[in-house]
Amino acid sequence: MMVVSAASYRSKAGDVLDAIVWRHYGRQDARIVETVLQANPGLADLGPVLPAGQRVILPPIADPAPREGVRLWS
Repeated sequence: MMVVSAASYRSKAGDVLDAIVWRHYGRQDARIVETVLQANPGLADLGPVLPAGQRVILPPIADPAPREGVRLWS
């Protein structure tokens, strides 16, 4: 399992958390956004569009385990 390392990001004008999560982690889901919000108390209170210069801590998150598929034909 691969872990995306922790980082810090300074927001630019017009940044939204979902896009920051997508750029850093390469994927976006509610679990990751919730983890980032927990690492940044008060961030959700700023609204959907973050003010420029806002520091966002991006904690380490493990990549999900690969899912095994079902092979229908050989």
